Amino acid sequence: MTSLDAVTAWVDNYRKAWESNDPDDVRNLFADDAAYFTEPYAKPWVGREAIVTGWLERQDEPGTTAFSWHPLIVTDELAVIEATTTYPDRVYRNMWVLRLDHTGQARQFTEWWMREPD
Repeated sequence: MTSLDAVTAWVDNYRKAWESNDPDDVRNLFADDAAYFTEPYAKPWVGREAIVTGWLERQDEPGTTAFSWHPLIVTDELAVIEATTTYPDRVYRNMWVLRLDHTGQARQFTEWWMREPD
């Protein structure tokens, strides 16, 4: 069951993994057979190890981003999250769709981001 507390814990742990790039921090976010959708029409990363590999290939340097978020929808089945990621030279708006399992790990995560115009 998805609850605001579970979503908040997951996003906090996502941010921890984002800042650490530690494979175990990333791995702990996702169920064994999770699917991570990174952009429209792209094949998702499927499975924990594929997610860790994809994450580490695109990692940000720790301490280079600021991040804020708020939930738009939280139901028993999913959460929809709007967020902003600020880098020193650019800002992105993010839309996430998150489906958690009963342990609080993501079984499906969609992360689409759009760069704000300069």
